[in-house]
Amino acid sequence: MKLSSLQQSYLNRRSNSFRGSLPLDSSAEVSGKSPAASTSWLLLHAACCLVSVVIGFRFSRLVFLFLFSAASRGGGEISAPFVVHSALATASPIAKSIAATPANHTAAARRVVVGRHGIRVRPWPHPNPEEVMKAHRIIERVQREQRTLFGVKMPKTVIAVTPTHVRTFQKLHLSGVMHSLMLAPYEVVWIVVEAGHVTNETASIIAKSGLRTIHVGFNHRMPISWNDRHKLEARMRLHALRIVRKERLDGIVMFADDSNMHSMELFDEIQSVKWIGAVSVGILVHSGGADESSTLQGEEEAPPMPVQGPACNATNNLVGWHTFNKLRYAGKSAVYIDDLAPVLPRKLEWAGFVLNSRLLWKDLDDKPDWIKDLEELDGIDEDIESPLSLLRETHVVEPLGSCGRQVLLWWLRVEARTDSKFPAQWIIDPPLDITVPSKRTPWPDAPPQLPINEKELLGTQDQTTKHSTKTRTSRSRRTRSKRKHDAKVIGVQVSTHSEQN
Repeated sequence: MKLSSLQQSYLNRRSNSFRGSLPLDSSAEVSGKSPAASTSWLLLHAACCLVSVVIGFRFSRLVFLFLFSAASRGGGEISAPFVVHSALATASPIAKSIAATPANHTAAARRVVVGRHGIRVRPWPHPNPEEVMKAHRIIERVQREQRTLFGVKMPKTVIAVTPTHVRTFQKLHLSGVMHSLMLAPYEVVWIVVEAGHVTNETASIIAKSGLRTIHVGFNHRMPISWNDRHKLEARMRLHALRIVRKERLDGIVMFADDSNMHSMELFDEIQSVKWIGAVSVGILVHSGGADESSTLQGEEEAPPMPVQGPACNATNNLVGWHTFNKLRYAGKSAVYIDDLAPVLPRKLEWAGFVLNSRLLWKDLDDKPDWIKDLEELDGIDEDIESPLSLLRETHVVEPLGSCGRQVLLWWLRVEARTDSKFPAQWIIDPPLDITVPSKRTPWPDAPPQLPINEKELLGTQDQTTKHSTKTRTSRSRRTRSKRKHDAKVIGVQVSTHSEQN
């Protein structure tokens, strides 16, 4: 009983305390609100409304632009040309000249929308050729600046050595090497050593390159056997190296044979050579005939790769050389130029080596001891098979092309036979004969002159057609007269029969 009375009194006190505190709290809240707080709440509300309006207008503008651009894609031409205002318009002379072009050239331009930007499509070719040349010069300058920033910092001059001689396929091979050197992004000095003497045919070919060329003759004629030809070409290359020493040409010497094919990466790779380097060469040897191909396919062992170049170990160090396997072609290779058998390379081709031209100089302070002087090779020129004969130590060779894993040039020997009918200097004089006459030509007043055999054939055809037409006309006349005579006889018989009746 006492416990219940105590609980009841406690509850009454608690309710009375709550009732008394309510007016105090409300008065405190009313007294706590100030004009500054209400103003800040109003400003915050206004800022939120403004942000929502801006975002909503931006979204609606995007939607409107998307719908407008989608509708204008099929609209075709626009009434006025699309003008792009840029900050470069006042500084660039090209932009000024483009803006100064008449509007009739761009009135027919179409509008292409990519995202929210319009693109002006000009007609091709450009109406102003001067602007085209300016654009090409700008692109060339940009590429040059990119090579300066990201390419070789201090590029070296490329000294290309090419032995050659006048023959049927000289223009074919020499033009390929010439265009490869012209495309090289470095300064090039081209040394062309011609067997026999300097000729106008070779000079006319290399003059079209626009490169700095040194054209010299070698007082020996090119032999007809492949073995002697390889030896003479080695002597011609040594003659070019003596010219490099005499003129003190500074750069990287490469041996660009006129029938080889070069990759553009080769010119970038040889820039990293310190003294002497080696690259892998792909050997392109064609099979001589069906018998040889059948015997090669019948071998149990897999044939080795037709590549010459440096062989490296796991640490990318030079440990040896990979040469072309000539045993598979024993007794089946070409001996003379006119032979139909495949032409085989030497043990190591000169084209697979590059060297620093300072190795050939005299009185060089930092010249290494492992290089031989060219004067020591005066009496043994024919015994030199590769640039390795210039070295006292072969381990100093630097393997290039990912340590020989990349083939950067290809070796090929293809020559015309002596009894071939190719035109001299590849000039067709007199003009070609007509073998297939054209039925419809753009010059009807001057019909093609047919060969004699075709004329005789057409003459006989005309005579036969005339004879056939004559016989047909005579036969037709006879049949007509016979029909008339039969008609007359029938008419007479009918008249007599009527008179008798």
